[in-house]
Amino acid sequence: MKIILNSSILKKELKEIKNLGFVPTMGSIHKGHESLIKKSKKTCEYTIVSIYINPTQFNNLNDFKKYPKNINKDLKILKKLKVDLVFIPKTKDIYNFKRSKKISLSHKDKILCAKYRKGHFEGVIDVMDRLTKLIKPNKIFMGEKDYQQFFLLKKFIEKRYPSKIINCKTIRDNKSIALSSRNILLKSKSLKIAANVVKELRNIKKNLNKQKNVQIYLNERIQNLINNNKIKLEYLELRNLKDLKTSTTIKNSRLFIAYYIENIRLIDNL
Repeated sequence: MKIILNSSILKKELKEIKNLGFVPTMGSIHKGHESLIKKSKKTCEYTIVSIYINPTQFNNLNDFKKYPKNINKDLKILKKLKVDLVFIPKTKDIYNFKRSKKISLSHKDKILCAKYRKGHFEGVIDVMDRLTKLIKPNKIFMGEKDYQQFFLLKKFIEKRYPSKIINCKTIRDNKSIALSSRNILLKSKSLKIAANVVKELRNIKKNLNKQKNVQIYLNERIQNLINNNKIKLEYLELRNLKDLKTSTTIKNSRLFIAYYIENIRLIDNL
């Protein structure tokens, strides 16, 4: 496993490499990341993992400062997984040019997380555009937990590069909570609440097909979800997977949720 700390060395290392899989991360590697890496290794000849906490995608400075970091632990995991290359850039390696045109979302894309996290996806798209330009991967592997992120990046990156974005299923713990680097910031009591939220979401999804009016049913369940779990809910919406438009049927759709426990923001989709 080679560790690369700047973009000039990266270019030299990648010069002769073909069939490259790329797993972008912000560190705090967990089983979800591991599943992406394993998929890349199975599909591609070489795999590169980036570790970079991108400041431009945080709309909250405290969230950026508190984001969990453990580079030594990350490197041990990546070495065990036999990753070929690990790219740990500095901000100057990524943001080495100024854009002539600012990245902006269309009005129809300002939904779900984009509605509540101003500038977040613009920052995600910007950094992924820069990383893709540097690395030139054949395939980029991303988890479905951040489905809106996958949806927006697929649309943006695949229009500009020959790289393909591959979505991979959400990995969950033994309590069915979607794995996230932020989960380690939660106390055991909050993890129990998160597990109960998933349980309630599964029940809501199970009963959706029986409802004459999906939106009225969801509104009722939203209030129960808040009351039962004492969470701060941002949204619970049923949306079509193809275009993320609001849906009235469970077919080809998923429930999307974002909520806070202990001021930690969690997202999921089922």
